[in-house]
Amino acid sequence: QVQMVESGGGVVQAGGSLRLSCVASGRTLINVDMGWYRQAPGKEREFVAMTRWSLRGYNSEYAHSAKDRFTISRDNAGNAAYLEMNSLKPGGTAVYYCDGRVAGPVPVDYWSQGTQVTVSS
Repeated sequence: QVQMVESGGGVVQAGGSLRLSCVASGRTLINVDMGWYRQAPGKEREFVAMTRWSLRGYNSEYAHSAKDRFTISRDNAGNAAYLEMNSLKPGGTAVYYCDGRVAGPVPVDYWSQGTQVTVSS
């Protein structure tokens, strides 16, 4: 089955940057939406960013908290997704997950195990 292998987490000072990577293995994900989510301790999982194909072309979406600071990109050939995070804030401390969603009559999601991002003051 599909596995989403994630890397790039770590500890960074507030204002710093990190780049997360997520690579799918086990199966080629065709026409898949790639997204990033995060979950802080004691909080609900929240949407961060997503990129997808539509009839109007490739487009990206961002949560308000990520807008103008984070950049999502993807490598369809390599089944990879990336999240460039700049100007990190302590509130960004969370476990970050990537998700590959295969569209169809019943969409199927493939989640990574998650990587810890800690933003220190």
